[in-house]
Amino acid sequence: MQTLLTDRELLDSLADEVELNLHRHVAAADEWQPHDYVPWDDGRNFAFLGGEDWDPAQSSLGEVTALALTVSVLIADNLPSYHRELGKYLRKGPWWRWVGRWTAEENRHEILIRNYLMVTRAVDPVDLERARMAHMTAGFRRPPLHLLDVLANAAFEEKASAVRHHTIAAMDENPMVTAIAERIAVDDELQSVFFAELVSAAFALVPDQTMRAVADRVAAFEVPRVDLPDGRSSDAVLAEAGIYDRAAENEKVFAPLLRTWNVFGRTDLGDAGEQARAELEHLRALAS
Repeated sequence: MQTLLTDRELLDSLADEVELNLHRHVAAADEWQPHDYVPWDDGRNFAFLGGEDWDPAQSSLGEVTALALTVSVLIADNLPSYHRELGKYLRKGPWWRWVGRWTAEENRHEILIRNYLMVTRAVDPVDLERARMAHMTAGFRRPPLHLLDVLANAAFEEKASAVRHHTIAAMDENPMVTAIAERIAVDDELQSVFFAELVSAAFALVPDQTMRAVADRVAAFEVPRVDLPDGRSSDAVLAEAGIYDRAAENEKVFAPLLRTWNVFGRTDLGDAGEQARAELEHLRALAS
């Protein structure tokens, strides 16, 4: 029977790996500036400063792209809630430094998308602000999770975000939107790699315990969702528009990470780990 580690023991055991991967992440991440992606010459004052308020005719974005970017900015707007949920588990040494780095990167995405939407008048700024206020007031809270569940879930969430932004880019709405979406997707991919590397390190320490966490997070996975200004739910709307289809999660989100962790090739599992892996059997063909 394998030894089980407490969350506190795992925080200590994985601390060096966090430090190493934080350095790797910073070295691999391009330095980029959100203001470089905003066509500031397109901007003008609204009526409050003597200009003209928003009108639907001013938007040059297609409905699907505008909707997808609205979802992205609202999810990023709720960063304080996500920061709190992640930070409450990782308030220690290099873990806390990573939370700070991750938070800064996510905030940069929000700054970029919001500035682009406002300057280009792509969406109704009043509706967007009202949605932001409602979304942030509602907040975000998930049931208590153990550390390994937090890490596996974060790897899946960032991978899902990358899929969503790659799809927005592939729509080829205009060169600027494509560049913005691809830029954010690159960050999402690197963030997913960071969390995935920690899960890999956890597999080396406690394979059964880690397999259990992975199986549980696959079974319970939910993408962040927001209530849109028109009352619809973002996950349903994005699926309908082909931006993020939950039917493709197995192939695009779970399978790549299960391959990274060699889930179906591992020979270090005990009975509990084998039982957890059996719950992932439906993904074997995609992830082997």
